[in-house]
Amino acid sequence: MAVAPDANVPGTGDERPSTPPTQAELLDFVRRAAADTELVASLPLDPEGRTWARLEGPGGSEAWLIGWPPGTGTGWHDHADSVGAFLTAAGELTENALAVRLPTDGWKTLELSEGVDRHRKLSAGRGRAFGSHHVHEVLNESATEHAVSVHAYYPPLPLMRRFSRSGAVLRLEQVERPEDWQ
Repeated sequence: MAVAPDANVPGTGDERPSTPPTQAELLDFVRRAAADTELVASLPLDPEGRTWARLEGPGGSEAWLIGWPPGTGTGWHDHADSVGAFLTAAGELTENALAVRLPTDGWKTLELSEGVDRHRKLSAGRGRAFGSHHVHEVLNESATEHAVSVHAYYPPLPLMRRFSRSGAVLRLEQVERPEDWQ
């Protein structure tokens, strides 16, 4: 994986509102950033692994511009207590999500009920906001085209839980903290 240099989205600044940004405000931010064609084009794309650049998100949020080579994905994960939004800036991404709130602690394996799976194709300009403990995986299923997306989270990610899935069984595999990503 390659790391792109830090980038800034014009007009986002360091302003700190008296209230945290809402999911709608995060979605508005990712929409504006994804529409910045110069910013999107500035992200180096690697044929082997995802690339990213940190952005200045609104109100102290954590924000990223991410490049997805063909056939790459995140695996199943959540963003702990953070709310967030993401939007495809170029190409197409697929989001598989669970419409269920998982317990936050004390489990390793869960059997999911029928009807909790959600599947979305997100072409350029399409995205979504989500609440805390949103469990999903994001994939670039194209065999030939890169995708680029913008993501924002508030509060900045305290941790991510990674899961494996086999049929209806979801297994907690790993808990990552920010120091693991440095």
